[in-house]
Amino acid sequence: MGNEYEQYIDGQWTAGESTETFTSENPATGEDLGTFYHGTEADVERAVDAAAEAYEDWRALSRIDRAEYLWDVYHELRDRHEELGEIVSMECGKEISEGKADVTEAWHMVEWAAGDARHPQGDVVPSEVASKDAYMRRKPRGVVGCITPWNFPVAIPFWHMAVTLVEGNTVVWKPAEQTPWCAQIVAEMMVDAGIPDGVFNLIQGYGDTGAAIVDHDDVNTVLFTGSAEVGQGIASEVAQYPGKRAACEMGGKNAIVITEKADLDTAVHSAVMSSFKTTGQRCVSSERLIVHADIYDEFKERFVSLAEDVAVGDPLDEDTFMGPLIEAEHHEKVREYNELAHSEDTTVLVDRTDLDDGEIPDGHEEGHWVGPFVYEADPDADLRCTSEEVFGPHVALLKYDGDIERGVELQNDTEYGLAGAVISEDYRQINYYRDHAEVGLAYGNLPCIGAEVQLPFGGVKKSGNGFPSAREIIEAVTDRTAWTLNNSRDIEMAQGLSADITTKED
Repeated sequence: MGNEYEQYIDGQWTAGESTETFTSENPATGEDLGTFYHGTEADVERAVDAAAEAYEDWRALSRIDRAEYLWDVYHELRDRHEELGEIVSMECGKEISEGKADVTEAWHMVEWAAGDARHPQGDVVPSEVASKDAYMRRKPRGVVGCITPWNFPVAIPFWHMAVTLVEGNTVVWKPAEQTPWCAQIVAEMMVDAGIPDGVFNLIQGYGDTGAAIVDHDDVNTVLFTGSAEVGQGIASEVAQYPGKRAACEMGGKNAIVITEKADLDTAVHSAVMSSFKTTGQRCVSSERLIVHADIYDEFKERFVSLAEDVAVGDPLDEDTFMGPLIEAEHHEKVREYNELAHSEDTTVLVDRTDLDDGEIPDGHEEGHWVGPFVYEADPDADLRCTSEEVFGPHVALLKYDGDIERGVELQNDTEYGLAGAVISEDYRQINYYRDHAEVGLAYGNLPCIGAEVQLPFGGVKKSGNGFPSAREIIEAVTDRTAWTLNNSRDIEMAQGLSADITTKED
């Protein structure tokens, strides 16, 4: 039985107003990792009030002084890398190298945000009037509500919060209910860093808790990373209130275009990484492999062989390639989509939905296990399994004839537009993909996973706008002011507008 943990509101650890609790489960074993208090609307009210109260003093600090708090967090993330990597793997089921990489990505984001505090901000803009100075300034927006997912339970919270805090905003954070233990540790780091009361607040809970944050009048900005359905609901709700802003990064039905000019070693390696790392539970995972007819058969043979053989097992074992799915409900969803592919007009090539008993590690029988699922489908057929996001190791092979234009046409044949890759040794094909693929994250001769924190992260179309992550988050949590200062005693206007004041006597 795990420990019992409280929420963090206005500088205090507190159970809050509710006696209702929920537990965190190890998805590989079913083990109880801890008990957490479920935040109520009253708890959200108190947290937002605290954040609003703390805002003026926090924004009054220099950006450099605000960043100093985060440097302490940076060092703690690095010092506890091994320990926290194991906790990530235990709570969300990612294999251990991914658990550690989650923590590394977190400290990279903190390093970027805190280091950015000493970089120039804003632009000096030439004025057409010589006696005027014109430039851009940024101001924080106020209280920011951060709602983060379970699949990157340490990294994505710092995508949201590191820049937000450095820019002078205060935070009310609702992490995913599947990974509250990781959230607890992040909150403890903030407390260890001595961040002032009210500047950072942690509210645990489910969708109703997140909705209370979104709906609160004093939450000026909502940052969300998660499913398209929830993100669209948040964006629609926030759009009703002038001045309120939602920045949502959502899912994808991502593809890799593998042309007739591809190096097959690169193609197969990139596809396996893109489709099966994190058990397919990345918003950038590839569920569609668009492969040219000239190399299709060889690619299929090699990809299928690896899909049948990748190691599924204990995420803490360094020889594991794929861990479990996050929870029973999601396991059932993936199973249903695999069954759907069987019933739709496809040819199933690999079906490891039900693993052999020997593949499940001893003591892990209660885990949410699944292996790769691979099938062939007609790229022009109107199928749910090739158009709806599964968020699991569920992969369609789509054969195409023709040139790169046809491959990119199929790439774009989706409501989503998050990530994608092109595999080719022909730079003209790569450049055509670069210019025409409807994605926010694009890769050449690489997997379509593995973004770096200093680059914008996000998509187009149904995948959202990308603002709640990496560099672009600055746009979401600040307002820009175009400032013009007159250095003359006289007033001279742009565009030749007369500054003369005439009266009736004139």
